[in-house]
Amino acid sequence: MHWLQTTLHFLVLGLLRFFSVMPYALTVHTGYALGSLAARLPSERKHVVKTNLRLCFPQLSPAQIDALAIAHWRLLGRSVIERSRIWMGSPKQISAMVDIKAAIELGDRKPRLLITPHFVGIEGGILALSVLALDHDLPKGTGLFQNMKNPFFNQKIIQWRERFGGRSIARQNRLRDLLREIRAGNFVFIAPDIDLGPKDSVFVPFFGIPTSTVTSVSRLAKMAGAEVCLMITALKPDESGYICSISKPIDGFPSDDPVADTARLNRLYEQEIIKNPAEYYWIHKRFKHRPPGEPGLYSSK
Repeated sequence: MHWLQTTLHFLVLGLLRFFSVMPYALTVHTGYALGSLAARLPSERKHVVKTNLRLCFPQLSPAQIDALAIAHWRLLGRSVIERSRIWMGSPKQISAMVDIKAAIELGDRKPRLLITPHFVGIEGGILALSVLALDHDLPKGTGLFQNMKNPFFNQKIIQWRERFGGRSIARQNRLRDLLREIRAGNFVFIAPDIDLGPKDSVFVPFFGIPTSTVTSVSRLAKMAGAEVCLMITALKPDESGYICSISKPIDGFPSDDPVADTARLNRLYEQEIIKNPAEYYWIHKRFKHRPPGEPGLYSSK
């Protein structure tokens, strides 16, 4: 029923607006509560989270896996509620929430890719850099996005992400547009650490497991003559907000071997994940596709 769907859409929008103006501490604790609740409700994603954790941290006991899964769900709940502030809050709210520390000159307009692995703070880091760019006349941000199944919120999220002058490009097309943005020296965000299927992907190790991983970062950097930097948005030690850290360019990247480059990126992601394992997006089916002849890893017992 169309009227019911429309009502639900505007109810969600109302909740997002409400959370966007709540005191930040209250937003955080509401998110923790919702995440803790989600960790206790039956769902397929609970199985995915624990499967991923068992595969990537085989040295942990079942009790340690359970504790890490609960910590992840709490942070995931927090990040979901925080997105109301990220998507609908003021530039001042976003800047107060996320600090940016860069090991590069942000205004030099060098062709550059900013690789943003899926940590819970990913959305905040990208929007905070867009705010900084607007305030200091820096290059604009461009991000790849995967279309959502819900067209209403797909369009809304694009609008929210672009409200400080950024641009969203669908992952499925417009390679020429993306190359143009890179060569113009704009900030280009790519989050390649998800399983997008066999197209343009190779199986390279991720925590020792052959993992379907796109080679797009190496190929794009080669075509555009671009540097590649990691951009990690992690919780502050006191959990009062986030720090978005942009690294120096990765030495010798890209090489002439996109498979080796892709494996190298996975190793770099691992190093960052180990620092803050509960903050990584374990709800993704990172090992969804398997090499020919290998069984699936997410079948329920």
